[in-house]
Amino acid sequence: MKEMLMYINNEWKGSANGAFIDVVDPADQSVYGKIPRGSKEDVDQAVEAARTAFESEAWKQVKPHERGYLLNEIARRIREEKETLALMETQDVGKPLSQGMADVEAAARYFEYYGGVADKILGETIPIEDGILDFTVREPVGVTAHIVPWNYPIQIISRSVAAAIATGNTVVVKSAEDTPATAHRLAQFFDEADLLPGVFNLVTGYGKEAGASLSGHPDINHLTFTGSVPTGIAVMKSAAENVVPVTLELGGKSPNIVFEDCDQEKAVQGVVKSIIQNAGQTCSAGSRLLVDRNIKGEFLTKVVSAFQALQVGPGKEDLDIGPILSESQFEKIMAYLKQAEKDGKILAGGGQAYVDEYKGGYYIAPTVIDGLNHTHPLAQEEIFGPVLTVFQFDGEDEAIRLANDTDYGLVTGVWTENISKAHRVADRIRSGQVFINNYGAGGGIQMPFGGFKKSGFGREKGLEALKNYTAVKNVAIKYR
Repeated sequence: MKEMLMYINNEWKGSANGAFIDVVDPADQSVYGKIPRGSKEDVDQAVEAARTAFESEAWKQVKPHERGYLLNEIARRIREEKETLALMETQDVGKPLSQGMADVEAAARYFEYYGGVADKILGETIPIEDGILDFTVREPVGVTAHIVPWNYPIQIISRSVAAAIATGNTVVVKSAEDTPATAHRLAQFFDEADLLPGVFNLVTGYGKEAGASLSGHPDINHLTFTGSVPTGIAVMKSAAENVVPVTLELGGKSPNIVFEDCDQEKAVQGVVKSIIQNAGQTCSAGSRLLVDRNIKGEFLTKVVSAFQALQVGPGKEDLDIGPILSESQFEKIMAYLKQAEKDGKILAGGGQAYVDEYKGGYYIAPTVIDGLNHTHPLAQEEIFGPVLTVFQFDGEDEAIRLANDTDYGLVTGVWTENISKAHRVADRIRSGQVFINNYGAGGGIQMPFGGFKKSGFGREKGLEALKNYTAVKNVAIKYR
């Protein structure tokens, strides 16, 4: 039984209430570890430690390039233990091992990227009038809080924490109770780096307890949250009580728009990969296929064939699709599939997949569904599983209307060989990212990521994320 303690003010701690939460392997739902069930008291300690560190002269004296050295050291440690971290991520989340390896590499790149940026966060001079020197500086906001989801823990911790520390903030991370292992190992890396106490803090526990205490804490200065729309709304309301700004990356119902003039083989690969990544448990999953009526039959035959060839099994065997995280998530997906049986036409999958020797795990056969109206819940709601719904269109206008016809706007894939058409469609799509003849762009460390509508607001990744963690101060000096 692996015990993963909290890390507060450079000390490893259990919870104030002494309680623990079991952690399970989704492959078979066996318990392999436990974490402290953090409470308000633990969150208060972590925020106080972060505040003390931020206000300290010692942290103020750490030069920007020295913060960069720290982040690059964390990147080095991540790469040094790449295989171990990937196994941790696979055991926690259930994803295939190769996907875990890709996540670990992305985490290292986030620390490298923001390590390189740390001493390049610049202000501007503004012309006012003769005799006045006016300029801006970007200062750290203070204590930043990071509530991390369960589906990509090492990536999402890394992308926000690295940006926050690069800009001079101190941080409190609340890891997901279902997938805490890599967060715990990152905390060990920070500990071994001999960092000033309180700069990096990790609390564990349930979202409704530790997470709620953190989002509503009066002494944090910014909150980053990734998760569901209902929880995001609750987090935003809680933060608003203290006028704390938030960055929200919420759900998605992302479309792949496949035009008649596309390269079909590349489009099929892109469509399939975009929905089966992490068993479809991805906010940016390409869960809707919008295909030109003129090629629908031909294209759909290829997609169904590709789905039927996919292999399902435990993540450590590195097949195409791993298990669903939990029973509750599995039951939610199965309820959608029962709706699909009544209202649509299931072309592939459509139910539970059974894996020998892993009977305790929850596996879903990769599923393709046709014949639904675009107002149907399966077309509008985030299923969070390996489930693809298919719709046809006639012409650009209808394709764009269908693509925009959900409450979400996170990612869109456009498949066409006509560059003018690609630009026209991209102009009219309401989503934070538009990929043309690709989907995902290899992780896109440098590419701003976030959504329109109920997919959230604010951007993570790239230089744009630095705006989350800095405040602009204007200084005007009259010198004559």
